[in-house]
Amino acid sequence: MLLSITTTHHPATDLGYLLHKHPDNVRTVSFPFGDGHVFFPEASDDRCTASLLVEIDPIGLVRRKGKSNDSFALASYVNDRPYASSSFTSVVLAKMFGTAMIGKCDSRQELADTAIPIEVEVPVLPCSGGDAILRRCFEPLGYEVDSAPIELDERFPEWGNSRYVQVTLRGVVRIAELLSHLYVLLPVLDNDKHYWVGDDEVEKLLAKGGPWLGAHPDRELIVRRYLRHRRPLATTALDRLADEDAPEPDIAEEDLNQEEEAVEKKISLNEQRLGTVLATLKASGAHRVIDLGCGEGHLLTELLADRSFTEIVGVDASHRALERAARRLHFDQMPERQRDRIKL
Repeated sequence: MLLSITTTHHPATDLGYLLHKHPDNVRTVSFPFGDGHVFFPEASDDRCTASLLVEIDPIGLVRRKGKSNDSFALASYVNDRPYASSSFTSVVLAKMFGTAMIGKCDSRQELADTAIPIEVEVPVLPCSGGDAILRRCFEPLGYEVDSAPIELDERFPEWGNSRYVQVTLRGVVRIAELLSHLYVLLPVLDNDKHYWVGDDEVEKLLAKGGPWLGAHPDRELIVRRYLRHRRPLATTALDRLADEDAPEPDIAEEDLNQEEEAVEKKISLNEQRLGTVLATLKASGAHRVIDLGCGEGHLLTELLADRSFTEIVGVDASHRALERAARRLHFDQMPERQRDRIKL
């Protein structure tokens, strides 16, 4: 899969400073699912392009993942992951351009804080919902969007178009903003992720999308798709976006290096148990819940995300476990109306 970023800002080679990559070098980083490469196919004062190439190893993924639950036997081997930009691309973006994504550039900080002309090309982008969804996501952010559908098979035009499009984005934007837009919206357009979505994904979404997502007219669509339609997580994220008093989460730069650790994470037995408990409580019509032996607060997090539970109490014999639960729940950052619903 390939993604290219081009600027005509003069001198255009300053793009290397902004991305913290030297135009004369090829930067390669290994991930559990393959290799990521950054290189510059062109670099002059008038025009400079940085390309991100992600080489997926589908066979290695299957061996690492183990038994597959896909709908047909060869689905793990025959799929679009090596060719189409997706959540794999987002993980590599966060790793390769982590410092640029938070807007740091010691040698050119004034430039990093300046919007510059940018063109982004994505040759193959899965787009669930077609061109309309693509434009709904990017145009409110100030981009000019050009897209062309990709046929299922050029030898058989009667088969029609696939769900993939070739995309060009143009705009005047800060590099940090551009990278955060791509990080969030690539998996949103795909409407899928290659790893299990847990509580930490809410923090990632708010950290990357917080400055612009709250004002986006389709923020609910973006939040639901980014969180793989997990309603409790989406509700939490939307509540925090809507609460003007809630502070923005502050994720340290080194946390970006942990992105790939979530790759291909399976749903654990404990997560299945939590889901069953939550479903049983909702079916009972309960609104006030005491979790005896709440531990580090895994169930409390799910309960708090559901507005139907108006009073939640977590009890545990271990003071340290309660401290960890408070950190998991972000108790010190919690909006007042949420904090009134829960006690430890």
